[in-house]
Amino acid sequence: MISIKVPTVGESITEVTLLKWTKAEGAWVERDEVIAELESEKATFEVNAEQAGILFHKATEGDSIMIGDVLADIDETAPKPAQAEAAVAAPASAPATTAAPTSQAPVTSVPNNVKATPVAAAIIADKKVDTAQIKASGYAGKITKIDVLDALNNPGKIQFAGQELFSRIVRPEKMSNLRKTISRRLVEAKNTTAMLTTFNEVDMTAIMQIRKQFKDKFKEAHGVNLGFMSFFAKACAIALTEWPTVNAFIDGDQLLYHDYADISIAVSTPRGLTVPVIRNVESLSMAEIEKSVVVLAGKARDSKLTAEDLTGGTFTITNGGVFGSLMSTPIINIPQSAILGMHKIQDRPMAVNGEVKILPMMYLALSYDHRIIDGRESVGFLVRVKELLENPSLLLIGKDPVASLLEL
Repeated sequence: MISIKVPTVGESITEVTLLKWTKAEGAWVERDEVIAELESEKATFEVNAEQAGILFHKATEGDSIMIGDVLADIDETAPKPAQAEAAVAAPASAPATTAAPTSQAPVTSVPNNVKATPVAAAIIADKKVDTAQIKASGYAGKITKIDVLDALNNPGKIQFAGQELFSRIVRPEKMSNLRKTISRRLVEAKNTTAMLTTFNEVDMTAIMQIRKQFKDKFKEAHGVNLGFMSFFAKACAIALTEWPTVNAFIDGDQLLYHDYADISIAVSTPRGLTVPVIRNVESLSMAEIEKSVVVLAGKARDSKLTAEDLTGGTFTITNGGVFGSLMSTPIINIPQSAILGMHKIQDRPMAVNGEVKILPMMYLALSYDHRIIDGRESVGFLVRVKELLENPSLLLIGKDPVASLLEL
């Protein structure tokens, strides 16, 4: 019998949480096959089988386990079950097409941004249920069959987590290590920094026109979509070179200046907020930034982020606009000194040369540590970001092309 122990994942980490077993109790596992997912206060990681054999769980999902404790046992002397042999052979012998002929699948009316199980989606489409009236109780906010049936049986009445109407139930749930870390760091940021927020707004017309004109060619050439994040990351990288204090840390009685822009991108996951880092943004092309965003967002969604992905950022960008936020005051991601908040793009009447025009506007918020960054620097940084975004040609060299040509 071989014992699989919780591995060391960082010098300061002594405890992890068992998120889920990926192999069932008593199942046959192959050597190096993933058997479980663990979560530390910094990241999630996988545990692999050290030998092939029968798996025996030594912990339950949700348990807190100390580093070095036994997570599972594997009986490497057990014979491989016949069904395990058959499962390996099945793909090679299976016919190319195994699905039975069926009639055309019904087209559901569930919006793309609404997550629902297949059965729930079919009922929603058939009964034409307004998804806004459904309280989702499934994992990561997914609508289940029971949720839809509850909405049909109780029109206009909202139920919490599938409970009966007029419920008075309080459900205790253990706080995850990740949520504990988020809580601790947010309180630490509020208590240890002199945080202040300055606001501005940016006309997104030019960027939206560029995306509309080049999005198809960009995707064809680079294999990724042209999003807003690359424009904001590049604009911030340029502004950070001009306002280096915004890119600096306080370390005791010293200021640590960074001659590079490692930009953290806030990503929301079902288990909480994570902030993976894009390295050397100042040296990346727009396509390279977009590819990095896709990779990091995918790793965050699949709980594959490593401690390396989450450490070392010098500045943070967070986009509350994807959730509909019009304005907010983001909290500094310590030990950094500033964070830029993006928000929802909304058409608003604006005065332009004495005329009222409807323009796609976005509020920007820069929260900063006033111990190191003064008002002149914070406002100057945000105004520079606004200028670069409203005149995207400046992102190429940081200057107006004509002024550069005239050496002005």
